[in-house]
Amino acid sequence: MQLHALIETNGISIAYDQVNDWIYADWKGEHDQESSQIACELMLQCLRTKPCSKILNDNSSITITHAHTTPWGPDWLDAMLKSGLEFLAWVYPLEYGAREETELALRFVTRPTIATFDDIASACIWLEKRKPFVPEQHFVDHDFMPPVVRKGPALRNKFTHRGSDQS
Repeated sequence: MQLHALIETNGISIAYDQVNDWIYADWKGEHDQESSQIACELMLQCLRTKPCSKILNDNSSITITHAHTTPWGPDWLDAMLKSGLEFLAWVYPLEYGAREETELALRFVTRPTIATFDDIASACIWLEKRKPFVPEQHFVDHDFMPPVVRKGPALRNKFTHRGSDQS
């Protein structure tokens, strides 16, 4: 990964990976509800600064977490979606309790597509294989000339039989 630093705090480092066109969020140390929400808001800020469809969310350096599912979580995910996020590779913390909390939080999430991993290498491989949604493009044929629409007797004659007295 070739990382361009975006934000550096005690609890999270966020960088943009130019080669892979994704954001790398490296969570560190102990996190509670407040620090987790602040870090998530920083991730959203970075996504808006460097729009991309993928995030590598590395929690392997979290030592302890006391964060739980909260009402702001779905709103944050919705804001991330609106900012272009389609795929999130989530690397589990090494602490087992934090893993359970992650699984509970992600159980009902359908968008963005989130996959969980035990190591960064597996997460990178999965993320590399994800193809961002590209809206269907409609091409205009500039050489195409639409038929001329005529009003009056010519149009009426097209739908009536020759020689009929119908007007």
